[in-house]
Amino acid sequence: MAKFLVVDDDIDLTVVIAGFLTRLNHTVETAADGTSALGMLAVSGFDAIVLDLDLPDINGMEICSRLRSSDNNTPIIMLTGHTSMDDKLTGLDCGADDYLTKPFSLRELSSRLNALVRRTTNTYTPVLKCRDIELDLFNHTVSKGGQELHLLPIDFSLLEFFMRHPKQFFSKEVLLARVWTSDTEATDNAIRSAVKRLRQKLDDESNEEFSIIENNRRVGYRFVGDVKKVAS
Repeated sequence: MAKFLVVDDDIDLTVVIAGFLTRLNHTVETAADGTSALGMLAVSGFDAIVLDLDLPDINGMEICSRLRSSDNNTPIIMLTGHTSMDDKLTGLDCGADDYLTKPFSLRELSSRLNALVRRTTNTYTPVLKCRDIELDLFNHTVSKGGQELHLLPIDFSLLEFFMRHPKQFFSKEVLLARVWTSDTEATDNAIRSAVKRLRQKLDDESNEEFSIIENNRRVGYRFVGDVKKVAS
């Protein structure tokens, strides 16, 4: 099972793609514009991105260029209604890994995504590491001291966000906007509960005065450890 992000302002097409990939036991998130997509990519890791070239705000080539310039090497399949070779080459030059012209077969899209995921898995699996805490972005697992931890999905997403932005304070409002996808569940109490659960899992019992997640009432929360990206 892989985790994909589908970015396209054609909502009907997005629903069809997401439904097809979900039936193949993949996890799929969607965005209808470039701004939303970049926000989601700042929070979560994905195994591959299906990216439309013509978006209403930031086009696919610009998104691709921004990701590559920030050392985000998530595989990208570019979608477009253009058929010229120049468009295809431009898309590949900006950092896309593959290119599909609309209309296309869903089975072909799935096959190409699987090929990209296999290629990435064989070369580099990113893991965020802090002390004895490891967050595996590909397998979506967290371990401490070599023992796998069982986290709720929202707790995993929050920890991933913190470890992608170590030592930076984030207000409750920012965390709710960038981590919580459901407005009905995005509450101050939801943050406090998620942080409490993470502290129970991650903090060392031998040092009760120190917590890996710091809370400053005036500025918010931050992950205080040094984080490095390694290959598993």
